[in-house]
Amino acid sequence: MADQSTKTFDVIFEGKGVASGKMRNDISVEWPMMKESFELATDEGPFHGGDGTAPPPLALFTAALTGCLMTQIRAFAKRLKIDLRGVEVNARLHWKGEQEGNAPYVTHPVAFTLDVDLDSDANAEEQRNLLNAAKKGCFLEQSLAEGVIVGHRLKIDNEWHDA
Repeated sequence: MADQSTKTFDVIFEGKGVASGKMRNDISVEWPMMKESFELATDEGPFHGGDGTAPPPLALFTAALTGCLMTQIRAFAKRLKIDLRGVEVNARLHWKGEQEGNAPYVTHPVAFTLDVDLDSDANAEEQRNLLNAAKKGCFLEQSLAEGVIVGHRLKIDNEWHDA
């Protein structure tokens, strides 16, 4: 008989970003639980005042959301005993910005769409169940679905203040 006990676990990533160019940012990301670290960078193209030395943040966000879902599809296919020969996901993330005069613009999401193509002999219901499990297991998709509030603090006079 399968173990039906509930297990909980925390997944925590920590990042430190440093501005290193006109619009370039170098970000060190740590995953303490796995003792892993990653060096990433973002930049903007000339349109936004950067040099295009790295992908813009929205490209990394698109890759992260797409990759997260694809990873969970493959991980949960094993748990659900669904044979997968391949997975393809086409993502379209759409935002809108609004600017009055020369004021800083304000942005909001319009629609995020992930088209999933599973190369499998599983029937439609099994494929839907797999996708639903993957959606629930994708930390990024759940963060978006839950509407997580991002807390901000600002360092003023060497002290952190909620902002």
